[in-house]
Amino acid sequence: MIDPEFFEQLKRFSFLVKKRVSSVYAGGRKSKVHGQGIETTDYREYFPGDDIKAIDWKIYGRTERLHIRRFEEEKTLTTHILIDSSKSMDFSTSGIMKKFDYGAMIAAGFMYMVVKENEKFGMATYTTELGNIIQPKKGMNHFFNAVSLLNNIKLRGKTNLGICAEQYAKTIKTKPLIVVISDFLENFDSIREGIYRISKSSNDVIVIHVADPGELNLWVEGDLKLHDLETMAQKRLYISPSFKERYKKRHENHIFKIRECCDDVRAQFYSVRTDRKIFETFLDIISV
Repeated sequence: MIDPEFFEQLKRFSFLVKKRVSSVYAGGRKSKVHGQGIETTDYREYFPGDDIKAIDWKIYGRTERLHIRRFEEEKTLTTHILIDSSKSMDFSTSGIMKKFDYGAMIAAGFMYMVVKENEKFGMATYTTELGNIIQPKKGMNHFFNAVSLLNNIKLRGKTNLGICAEQYAKTIKTKPLIVVISDFLENFDSIREGIYRISKSSNDVIVIHVADPGELNLWVEGDLKLHDLETMAQKRLYISPSFKERYKKRHENHIFKIRECCDDVRAQFYSVRTDRKIFETFLDIISV
């Protein structure tokens, strides 16, 4: 559950959101971005949730596929947040803060700061496909609806960032700030594809890896039966000190490759732990 006290803390630091995005959005300039306006600039494929009034029926008559018109409008800040809602995020060795809860708090922090600046945010959850999609809007009602969704979501299945990034790119109407939050426990090729696709659709990308301390350093040892949260498969393993060392190296290498991928596309990468106070983590992220 998202702690309301977190937002009370954020009120004292609302000025930091401008610092965080000042290099991405100059604001107040006319720019050919994709929103509601007067002059049509181009078209894109219709996606559920788009304004049906923007559908161009002449194109449909020629192609039998739905497309919407895109217009020239004032350039404003839009933030998009993608958060992993797979079953592996439903994990905690402390019994206090699960990875999804921690990631949802970070997502809510971004949403709150953007709304306080009277700007838009959109959000989607993802597994092997996009789940709940919230189109970009302004206002506290929009914020409360998103928080309610995060508080009530059911975690399920595996993840595939590559596929979901491709799907989500079709919903993006501007060159926004995109925040991706996940434990990234999936095939690296899919992660790399997803990060590259997202970077092509944005002016700035923040990638946040959420880890439980027990994942970073295995807390168990001996002959054990392990349960896969995503597939529900079971496997017996003997966890020896040498096994734990090999595991740690492979996990560190996986995260290092994600960091390198982010460096390639000039995305900012953060690896955070669920045993750290959420406000301290969030403040570190937005203060860069």
